[in-house]
Amino acid sequence: MNRLRNLTLCADDFGQSKDISEGILDLIACRRLTATSVLTEGPFWPDGAQRLKDLQDRADVGLHLNLTHAFPNTSGSRPLIHWLMTTQTGHVPRERIKERFVRQIDLFVRHFRRLPDFIDGHQHVHQFPVIRDVLLNEIQNRFSTEESFWVRNTQPPQNSSLPDALKCKTLVWLGGKNLRTKLMEADIRTNQGFLGVYGFNALTVENYRKLMRQWLKAATNKSLLMCHPANKPVQNDAIGKQRPIEFEYLKSDLLKTD
Repeated sequence: MNRLRNLTLCADDFGQSKDISEGILDLIACRRLTATSVLTEGPFWPDGAQRLKDLQDRADVGLHLNLTHAFPNTSGSRPLIHWLMTTQTGHVPRERIKERFVRQIDLFVRHFRRLPDFIDGHQHVHQFPVIRDVLLNEIQNRFSTEESFWVRNTQPPQNSSLPDALKCKTLVWLGGKNLRTKLMEADIRTNQGFLGVYGFNALTVENYRKLMRQWLKAATNKSLLMCHPANKPVQNDAIGKQRPIEFEYLKSDLLKTD
């Protein structure tokens, strides 16, 4: 579809596992999501690419740039704290970042047979200093003719009261505001408000619904609301138990009424 909607509801982490990917495919098929971002180094990406391509008229499909999740047969991933520290001091290997970006975009194109509709970052690493500069340079090299292409920023809607406000402010401090400014200066489309931030501790569907109501109330035109659903609990995943709770809410009729 290649365009930011009035509200984009985006599921992250397609490709990370079968249960995450199957859940996202189910939600797109029943028109509960309008976007998903893909971990192209993930084990489910090659097989899931065609199934996702069959649904591309219902949702934007983007690249979830990954520098933190260590998949088999990949190298260069480091814990989030590593990138937080090295990017703030400028000690980041630019060429290595570029290589990871190029590899992941090539994997996207190889299996999806076109460029992604947008780019964001796993654990928001794409907005960190230095990394965002490498990313913007590669975007200008490869996406210069893609007028509808967009990039996620993590600055929340203005004058809004949101859950987990400290975490929202931390994301802005880590680069959300600066990335948004750079995107606007480069005339690259971006969302006008970021929602969906919480501690992944809403242990019931009703608790998650309360959060969703606050996000929807705060949403403005062209806001983006991220989510992380899976149709089953995901093993060896920090938010694996929370994912099916999000899925249950999104699949239910509650989303329609909220």
